[in-house]
Amino acid sequence: MRRTVAVLVALLLTASAGAAQQKVPELSGYWGPGRGVKPDPERVKSLPPNTVVLNDAGAVEFPVNEYGGLKVKPSALVAAKIWKPEDDMSISRVCQPPSIVYAMQGPFPMEIHQATQLIVLKLEYYDMVRLVFMDGRSHPEKVPHSKVGHSIGRWDGSTLVVDTVKISESTITNNGLNHSDRVHVVERFWLGPDGRTLFGLQEFEDPDVLDNRGARFMAWDRVPGEFVLPYECDPSFALNYSSETRKP
Repeated sequence: MRRTVAVLVALLLTASAGAAQQKVPELSGYWGPGRGVKPDPERVKSLPPNTVVLNDAGAVEFPVNEYGGLKVKPSALVAAKIWKPEDDMSISRVCQPPSIVYAMQGPFPMEIHQATQLIVLKLEYYDMVRLVFMDGRSHPEKVPHSKVGHSIGRWDGSTLVVDTVKISESTITNNGLNHSDRVHVVERFWLGPDGRTLFGLQEFEDPDVLDNRGARFMAWDRVPGEFVLPYECDPSFALNYSSETRKP
């Protein structure tokens, strides 16, 4: 019995020492609706060459044929130009979630649940849930594509770095420009000085769709005691946009 207690004490001391060596910020909690923020000049300087910073985070949306400086490959540009908003307003498509490339920059809140080996991001938008593995694993070769993809994370000082692949084809900008399933996303999250603002920098590249890279700066505000609500998308609301329904 004494030996067992001694072993447990030793394990606890080792765990405490490890935690002390890697002091990381606490991101757990509810973060209010996302918004765009002024790009951080120092972080802009650190972006890889050929990266454009998009100004469409939060409620902002680009007009038709505007892609924020992204250099779109000809085939993808053709597809984007023939897209119409009503294409997505059908029973079968209206409740299909976008991927995290678009969802993370939208004006919706999220919850973060932070542990040592795993961080969970629970988005209110379309009830999306992201799992960020923090145990040092790499991306597996055989994993199905999904709208949230496969994410692995690490701490770079006080900044959480999240690397995501295996994302299903979906929206880049809400005007017809889609990414392929080869898109690669890297995100960085860090707290402001007062600990009440969470900042994010999203970077993405897609060799099938883009000739350059995109980036977005985002922010969320900590709101104690709140939690995300169910999205509960009802596809029947698409009938409001149906040509049959609108007939006199």
